[in-house]
Amino acid sequence: MKKLLLSAALILAVASTAQAQKGPKNAIGLRFGGNHGLGTEISYQRDLSKNNRLELDLGWRNNSDYNAVKVTGLYEWVWNIEGGFDWYAGVGAAVGTWNSSYYHDHKKHSDSGSFGLITGTIGLEYNFKEVPLQVALDLRPEVYLNDSYRNGIYADLGIAVRYRF
Repeated sequence: MKKLLLSAALILAVASTAQAQKGPKNAIGLRFGGNHGLGTEISYQRDLSKNNRLELDLGWRNNSDYNAVKVTGLYEWVWNIEGGFDWYAGVGAAVGTWNSSYYHDHKKHSDSGSFGLITGTIGLEYNFKEVPLQVALDLRPEVYLNDSYRNGIYADLGIAVRYRF
């Protein structure tokens, strides 16, 4: 009886492992956002289950007057619409640093600081069957927690292209 139970447990474990490894579990690519975010972000997703995943994004802005870096973490719920189309929603947070320097009245002015924010996301995505590619369109409202970087609520519209592996 013990051998039968052990064999059944082993078969069940192998079957569930094979089922869990169906399809890619990771995605990496770029998310192109608006100026209310930080613009371009390197985006990574990790599927936790069929309907849940984590997303981490590293964003930056670099120009002659202003530099900023932001790391965002999101927990997302995913629902299939039909075929390769999904919609998703999630919640998360971000932290970052910024500095600016500019000339005014022939004097150089500089300022810098750090920030934190609470964010959410809602979007649509398409996962191609022929190639391991995902294209997504999302909206991220962001609530900044301090006044040194931004004050208030902003919404960032983004387009992402990710390679699934």
